Amino acid sequence: MSFKFKTVFGQTQSALVSEAARPEAVFQAQSRLGEGLDSTVAVRQFAVRVDEPHTLGGEDTAPNPVEYLLAALGSCQEITYRLYADALGIPLDGVSVKVTGAIDLRGFFNVDATVRPGFSAIDAEVTLDSPAPQSELARLKEIVDAHCPVLDILRNPTPITLSLQRGAPALAAE
Repeated sequence: MSFKFKTVFGQTQSALVSEAARPEAVFQAQSRLGEGLDSTVAVRQFAVRVDEPHTLGGEDTAPNPVEYLLAALGSCQEITYRLYADALGIPLDGVSVKVTGAIDLRGFFNVDATVRPGFSAIDAEVTLDSPAPQSELARLKEIVDAHCPVLDILRNPTPITLSLQRGAPALAAE
């Protein structure tokens, strides 16, 4: 499988260097709130459920949005490690990431205007199963951290435009 990832990485990188390549990929998700705090999100052909735990007023039927954000960071790190390890010829038998985030709920519930409603800190612990020397793994980490899209999104301000429409909400794919 490693050969496949190295091939895809190399082909995509070469295509992006050429004039014919379209460098921007557009991703989209559409959500719709159902009963209570339960939401269905359509992403390509997938339907993803979102809910809140009982302690935050939900029915605890699915992860909540901030848990999906942590999952997005962890899985993006894993994917980026896999692709760059293969591209650089660094042996990697496995990778896992444990991501933890802390939120002060006073911000979300508008108890203290000085408290942010989002994460005050996110910690990620990456575990690599590899026979490569520590120096190679450190080099790999530096490259992954520089090129992981979700990490970049979280570390750098991204312009966001939120508009408000009036009318019946659009349906998310079921």
